[in-house]
Amino acid sequence: MKKHDLLTVTIASIFSASLVSPVMAEPSLFDYKEATSSYEDAYVAGSFNVGSGNQDQSNYNLDLSLDYEKVFSSPDRNTKFGFVGSGSRSRGPNEADETKSTFQLLGSATVDNYFQPGSKGAFWYGKGEFGARKDQDKAFTKATVGLGYGRVVNVTPMARAIRVVQALRSKGTLQSDLDNSVYQEIAEIIAKEGQYRSRYGLRDYYQYWIGDIEKALNTSLGAPGVIRSYDVLTKERISTRKHGWLVRAGVGAVLSDYDGETGKPAVEVGAEYHLPLNNQTQFSNEAIFTTTLKDNSKSYIFNNELSLTHELTDVIDWENKWLLSYNKLDKSDDVTSNTLTSSFNYALTNQLDFNITAKLAKTTTQDNIDKRLTMGVKYRLK
Repeated sequence: MKKHDLLTVTIASIFSASLVSPVMAEPSLFDYKEATSSYEDAYVAGSFNVGSGNQDQSNYNLDLSLDYEKVFSSPDRNTKFGFVGSGSRSRGPNEADETKSTFQLLGSATVDNYFQPGSKGAFWYGKGEFGARKDQDKAFTKATVGLGYGRVVNVTPMARAIRVVQALRSKGTLQSDLDNSVYQEIAEIIAKEGQYRSRYGLRDYYQYWIGDIEKALNTSLGAPGVIRSYDVLTKERISTRKHGWLVRAGVGAVLSDYDGETGKPAVEVGAEYHLPLNNQTQFSNEAIFTTTLKDNSKSYIFNNELSLTHELTDVIDWENKWLLSYNKLDKSDDVTSNTLTSSFNYALTNQLDFNITAKLAKTTTQDNIDKRLTMGVKYRLK
């Protein structure tokens, strides 16, 4: 076993031992061997507040955000589509305060092609990006090609398989311990949900899907076990679990920019690291450095996003994020911004969350820290 893999497994084992004490042995998420699979996350979140009385006019603030990610994984290729968007509309309490609104969108598509299928080694990649902002006449478009090393594996199917087995044990449907190979087989069936849906249709695929899980368990679940499995797989949401790391570096061109310029050469260097600390906790960190090579410019942008998500219960998630952004500019002062958010998300349904979010934000262009406590809803599209 490689030193890095040994260290990763050791760290995860320590956290698992300290936070979880299972009655029966369960596999680690690291035991999952990824087959051809895909996952899709899509959320719309919003918050709104309004005030009136003892002021010139009613004031309000509306914030909306959209976050979408879809990943297709196979031994020889990983394809990722991402889209983020945000917008706001607000008005102050004073008579002279006008209504203000803003929005920005950014989408990307990345294809990683591995030289050796199934490996965690070298790959070449292609990437396309598109962006738009309010009050900008031109859209942002960029194309990049480059090389990378490493692989990030989606282990969510194994996390869901473990959850199903735990639920069946709590109902007394399963009594004996299971081999890791059984968990692997169940996880592979769960990962193929889309194939079952396409083959049998939206109304009927559940019976075949859960029926094959029952066959993998080599036991009769009975009506209570089938219903419990259905509830876990369709009503209890598990946030995406990943493990692994990769680095990449590429060159390309900004085909069009917000300022109207075209054809600017560009360089990017990126890295990401993901570690499920246990079956309930996910740590992730993603960083990217980008710059354009034109007119002896020394400007660049560095972004780093760190997140830690913990499932407090089957219906409550605690999400924490830290976004650091550093913008090196040629003709003005550099800008550094830090944004910290901590959210408690309560699942009202499998698709609708109620959330309470605390936010601290500070940039070098501001004198004070922006503090917010908001309540809102988040709707899961996929």
